[in-house]
Amino acid sequence: MDFTNPLVYGVPFFLGLILLELTYSKSHDHKDLYNWRDLFSSLGMGVGSAVIAPLVKTITVILLFSFVYDLFNPLVNGVRTNIMGYESFGYAWYVWILCMLCDDFSYYWFHRQNHMVRFFWAAHIVHHSSDNFNLGTAVRNGWFTIFYKPLFYVWIVAIGFPPEMLVVCLGIEALWQFQLHTVFIPKLGFVDKILNTHTMHQVHHACNIEYMDKNHGGILNVFDRIFGTWKELDENVDIAYGVTSPPDSYSIWVILTHEYSDIWRDMKKSKDLKHKFMYVFGPPGWSHDGSTQTVKQIRKEMALEKLQLAKQNIPKPLGKELRDDVYTTGIKV
Repeated sequence: MDFTNPLVYGVPFFLGLILLELTYSKSHDHKDLYNWRDLFSSLGMGVGSAVIAPLVKTITVILLFSFVYDLFNPLVNGVRTNIMGYESFGYAWYVWILCMLCDDFSYYWFHRQNHMVRFFWAAHIVHHSSDNFNLGTAVRNGWFTIFYKPLFYVWIVAIGFPPEMLVVCLGIEALWQFQLHTVFIPKLGFVDKILNTHTMHQVHHACNIEYMDKNHGGILNVFDRIFGTWKELDENVDIAYGVTSPPDSYSIWVILTHEYSDIWRDMKKSKDLKHKFMYVFGPPGWSHDGSTQTVKQIRKEMALEKLQLAKQNIPKPLGKELRDDVYTTGIKV
């Protein structure tokens, strides 16, 4: 059964919404929402993705997804049967829902690993490199994530979901992700308890330390809640978008490759092979000498400083002194 990828219809939809948001922002009190040079860089990368993606997806569907599907779901007496012994999934409505849930689960881990593994981050940082948060940023996609993204999804066809069904689900996921990139949609009450919404994605794109590496979900936010990466937008906090080490350039090539250059530079800091490995596959910010820190290390350090300040402000009971979180008498015996 053949299906059309929803993204085929998404391109004019994307451009139309970008133009609408751009016009609204320039005619109202949001004139700084778009930077022209930044927007042209984002559109250029979006065009590049639009050219590369169909080629890669064609190869992916034909060579990878179809191969794995046929391997794990061979025809037995004319019926697709999974190697585990059950009949492979068809196209019933509930199968579509299950496939969408599997897609969303895979998206969460694909997206989270893009933030946890520096080699993946080097491809994904492109999307976060703008200090503007708008629908133009939504099409600011790295060109290299396309090559490894299918590996996070291939298990879905292996267990019996048709490859073309998965491709449609991937398209639906992308459509949802696009429209999240706007500041004009406020918190949505009950909807925020279930779906990954616009304010949650603002958190994801922020470079405030309390917001970094949060809200990796696709359509649902349940996986963020389960795995401890969910964070609500605090409207009392001034939000800053972008990354801590921006490319400082509007050149498409620089934006696409600057983190790879930084990885190569960092690898030369140590002759230890373990250090070199960590600079490539460790978390962003890792360093062998402590010259840079990961988000986790920074948060831990801040928590310790906060604890120490709290200790200093705790009033001491009369005749006693505070040592190591325990009140002890000041009398020596």
